[in-house]
Amino acid sequence: MQLAESTVERIIAEILAQGQAAAEAVARARPATDPALIPVGVSNRHIHLSRPDMDALFGPGAALTRKKAMKQPGQYAAEETVILRGSKGEIGKVRVLGPLRAETQVEISVADGFVLGVRAPLRLSGRLDGSPGIEVIGPQGSVIKDYGVIVALRHIHMPPEVASGLGLVNGEQIDVEVDGPRGGIMRGVAVRAAENSALEMHIDIEEANAFGLKNDDLVRIRKA
Repeated sequence: MQLAESTVERIIAEILAQGQAAAEAVARARPATDPALIPVGVSNRHIHLSRPDMDALFGPGAALTRKKAMKQPGQYAAEETVILRGSKGEIGKVRVLGPLRAETQVEISVADGFVLGVRAPLRLSGRLDGSPGIEVIGPQGSVIKDYGVIVALRHIHMPPEVASGLGLVNGEQIDVEVDGPRGGIMRGVAVRAAENSALEMHIDIEEANAFGLKNDDLVRIRKA
């Protein structure tokens, strides 16, 4: 089936915008004066969906609608949102992040867990064994997940060559120093070195508030 010209133009514009966002992130991440300075990305609660769950929540064959490119290449925030329902309460307008994944993963804050009645473990993305489940509600249906809810462990994405230059290896845990009136040391920050990564430290909104950080602020890595 041939795509309309306007659709093709929109797709091309989205791809170019995504590439530009990744390039800008890399540029910010490598200040000439201090290679150990890392830009921060603050994550609010969100969900990654599998294909079967996408179909159940939004209808068979439904596709995510790209809203905004994220700094990590290929990842984006979608227009679609869902409701999370736990034993104690629910939270609405939870953003879906794309692309689709092999397994559904819900990332919440500790405070969100109190609202929902879910005790989510502190985990790296993808490590879902033994995590609690939750009900996810979409416009076309709902799914009950037996597992998949985590609080994301703070971590730093970086290309392997950047990790090597800083004397770091994938999976290592390091300390990060935060300046400013609410500054301090974040310990146990995981290094995630992989190809096609943009240099960026991911923390959740609770950590950002505690240290007085916002998107694109710079922090300094140091060996634990």
